[in-house]
Amino acid sequence: MTGQQKDILRQWADRYNDPRWFEEDPIAFPREFARRGSSLRDIEIAAVFAAHFAWGRRSMIVRDCTRLFDEMEWRPADYVLSGEWRSDPVSIHRTVKWCDVAQICSRLRDWYSANESLEPLNASQIRTLIYGQKDDPTAANKKINMMRRWMVRRDGKVDLGLWHSSDPRELIVPLDVHVYRQASELGLVTRRSKDLGAAIQITDSFREVWPDDPLLGDFALFGYGVTGGKECQDSI
Repeated sequence: MTGQQKDILRQWADRYNDPRWFEEDPIAFPREFARRGSSLRDIEIAAVFAAHFAWGRRSMIVRDCTRLFDEMEWRPADYVLSGEWRSDPVSIHRTVKWCDVAQICSRLRDWYSANESLEPLNASQIRTLIYGQKDDPTAANKKINMMRRWMVRRDGKVDLGLWHSSDPRELIVPLDVHVYRQASELGLVTRRSKDLGAAIQITDSFREVWPDDPLLGDFALFGYGVTGGKECQDSI
């Protein structure tokens, strides 16, 4: 990576690590609970579901997260711990049904029965113990790594930084097809599979610029997507 590329990435990260770009974004929901002074469990549960719904148009994600938290009466921890969950086979968000939400609630209640927070769980454990998915050591776990970024990064701008025992240096970039394409165009990844290996390779590239906070680079990729790469083409 050239010095000019690093400078552009720093500029994008600085510009787009700003709450105004994320007012209609899944992170708006855990941020809202944090703003209200809600419990850590409320915020964690909001993050679990907002991340789980984070596919499709932003407007659809916001609409369906709002429907979910309306059902929870905006008290997600009370709802989860109550054991009384809507559990019909009707869609709440795309292929996610209310019965799927209920199963996640059940696993969350099981975890919280013996633990105060989700923080001790790594990405693979969140995948299996909370979302109920099969273990896959090669999976990029995009939604989970995004949720972890929300909860761990602590610069006080967009991310919440409420998991104080976790190290931002150990985070992995949330990798989906769009992030992969942007990273590939910037020369940050050579791996063809959009898997955990590719996510680690991109994160390692970010560490060249931000060794103590590599996922600041996630905002740079967001900036690349917003600008369509034009600024990079004009400047490098």
